[in-house]
Amino acid sequence: MRRLLIALLAAIAAVGILAAPAAAQDTGQDDGDDTAPSDEVVERAPDVDVLQVDGLIDDIVADEVEAAIDRAVDNGSQALVLQANSRGAVVSDERMAELMRAVDTAPIPVAIWVGPSGSRLYGAPAQLLVVADVTGMAPGARVGNVGPSISDEFPLGPGLNELRDDTVGLSDARELAIFKQRISDEGIATLPNMIDALDGYEEDGVVLDTTSEVTTDEGVVQRETIAVVRLQKLGLIDQLFHTVASPPVAYLLFLIGLALLIFEFFTAGVGIAGIVGAGSTILACYGLAELPARWWSVGLLVLAMVAFAVDVQVGIPRFWTGVGIVLTIVGSFTLYEPVTGTSIWPSWIALITGIVGVMLTFIVGMPSMTRTRFATPTVGREWMIGADGVAVDEIGPEGIVQVGDAQWRARTNRATPIPAGDPLKVVAIDGVTLEVEPLEGAAQDYRERRAKSDAPS
Repeated sequence: MRRLLIALLAAIAAVGILAAPAAAQDTGQDDGDDTAPSDEVVERAPDVDVLQVDGLIDDIVADEVEAAIDRAVDNGSQALVLQANSRGAVVSDERMAELMRAVDTAPIPVAIWVGPSGSRLYGAPAQLLVVADVTGMAPGARVGNVGPSISDEFPLGPGLNELRDDTVGLSDARELAIFKQRISDEGIATLPNMIDALDGYEEDGVVLDTTSEVTTDEGVVQRETIAVVRLQKLGLIDQLFHTVASPPVAYLLFLIGLALLIFEFFTAGVGIAGIVGAGSTILACYGLAELPARWWSVGLLVLAMVAFAVDVQVGIPRFWTGVGIVLTIVGSFTLYEPVTGTSIWPSWIALITGIVGVMLTFIVGMPSMTRTRFATPTVGREWMIGADGVAVDEIGPEGIVQVGDAQWRARTNRATPIPAGDPLKVVAIDGVTLEVEPLEGAAQDYRERRAKSDAPS
């Protein structure tokens, strides 16, 4: 059912994306050394599958890991390597325990490589190290913040137990005996090094054969990968929804989608903005449903857009614009609950982009668009010329005035600014902007201006 929903949403969100392959992409790449041996012919060994596991572990990634195990078995691969860079999981502990069980009972060895340099393995995903057959880590990577054991079936062990609320680098991880085989001081820097680490591992009487020593033409003895490395990753549709389920993307898509829908509503038509806004909102709702989002915070963001819309329709940022800004800030900072081992709070860049973008949109962009879109000719409003009004705020030279029962954007001569609360008169109308002057001390009385304009030439 979930896959059917994903396919339906993808059809709405992106034209043509259903034509993309949903299965994992296989490059069939051999990552072994390209240097040819001089006198030896190296026999190729069975394949080794490598699946890239990036980002938070959600249902899509968990399903893909289990599917990768099945594919590796069906393809006759001798092992599966999970290239991991994950800061947490957003699935339930029960689902994570199912994934650990799938790795533990896999018919072929499953290895985990925390790499390349700079990768992280935090939270519940780090507990996969308990059930993996071979584990390795690149220099510059970190592991830890594993939290409490997910299941009594898979206890953490002494090493990971010390990392419930802490993270370590390569040297400390090696001292804690987190890895299940000897690792050099340099760690496992590259994927070919990880393939080499698999060589000789034995399980149920089967020994992995992934690399071999060869001699180059220069007489140098080196190790060459003899197994074909098959790189795999999420298909386009799964990658789309996995990306949407990342905290900053879901947050920004939600704000963008709602803002575009408001824009389309006030342009009185159904166009590109409406379609993109609807698609962005649908994708954002999927992402927020996958993430531990606080729904009252989502409600605050929706209410913020309603507040903005109140002022957009009059074309002037007023009280409700301020309410919308406050609700947006509160909703943004409280949107996500923390998960075990890491915080999924959006980055400062995402928060600043979202909040500042909303402020600019509804303080400057949307009001200007509304005034331009719904501006009417001066005819029918000539009665306002000569009418008295009051400055809502200082007009120097632009501001807001109250004339009759409505507020208008107005401007005056720079030489005669009008303080807030002072009376004024309307002397002309330019589009939707009133030209006003103070009742006393004006640069030129409006009666004199009209008299000159009406005088015969």
